[in-house]
Parts: sequence; structure tokens; C-alpha cells
Amino acid sequence: MSTPHVVVVMGVAGTGKTTVGPLLAARLGVPYAEGDDFHPPENIAKMSSGTPLTDDDRWPWLDAIGAWAHGRAGRGGVVSCSALKRGYRDRLRAAAPGLVFVHLTGDRALIEDRMSHREGHFMPTALLDSQFATLEPLGSDEAGVAVDVTGSPEEIAERAAGALASR
Repeated sequence: MSTPHVVVVMGVAGTGKTTVGPLLAARLGVPYAEGDDFHPPENIAKMSSGTPLTDDDRWPWLDAIGAWAHGRAGRGGVVSCSALKRGYRDRLRAAAPGLVFVHLTGDRALIEDRMSHREGHFMPTALLDSQFATLEPLGSDEAGVAVDVTGSPEEIAERAAGALASR
């Protein structure tokens, strides 16, 4: 990628969006924004209690992320956001045309194991099945790359940067 793009690091909970995102941003020389920080308190409370969000819960969150991405247009940035459904990604692209997605993918058992070892996160492993059930992988017409989450965060970020450079 020659022009600085805004990259959305997407995937189900536990794939490492929050860990890989800042590493990727550093490699690309652009700022990073944590997608979870855009959630209103009601969403955090709902997920913390083990209740999946509805689309109505997600729209204001996606709009806030889209506004951030729009503000970074032409200057680049990396933001984490699950962006599990095509409709969610379409909404983000409507706010910030030209977004590029890095879909972090991996084996369910590996992701569940990683989730069970993280501390201080509001998303319980009980919601992982609903995340996988909701997931719509990137379509062939969507700008982005899929990157496997096997390996260290640094290796994953390096693979993501390489995949973006070659697209």
C-alpha cells in the first residue's frame, strides 16, 4: 500500500485485535485506535453479563469507529473492530470509503484458549460461539486480507503488514 490507508483489524473475540493492531500501526507508522473504547457503557455492561449485542446496540459503536476512520482518511490509521458481518463493514465503508480490512483468523480451540488466559477483558468465552455464528468472512469484492493468528503477535503483525503491502 503506497498511500496511507485506514486499516480495520477485524475478527472474532480473542483473535488478538487489541494486541496485533498497535503492532501493525507501528509497522505502518500510523496511529492506532482501540475499537472497544468506542463502545458506550451500556454495550460493555451487556457483554460483561454474557449477553450478545444486537445490531441496534452496534450501530452507534460502528458509527463512532467510522467517524474516527473518516477523520484519518489520507493520513492512515489502524483501528480494531470485530466487524463480523458484511453489513457492519459496509456501514464502516459508508463513513470512510477506502477502508482496508485485516481479518485475523484462527482455529476456534486456539482462540478459546487465548481468551481463557487473558485478564481484565469484558468479553467472556461464553460469547465465542455467538461470534463464530455471526462471522461473515471478507468477500472477494472487499478490500482486505485474511491473516492466520498462529504464532506470536509480532509474527502476526509482520504477516499482516506483508499481506497489505502485496495487495
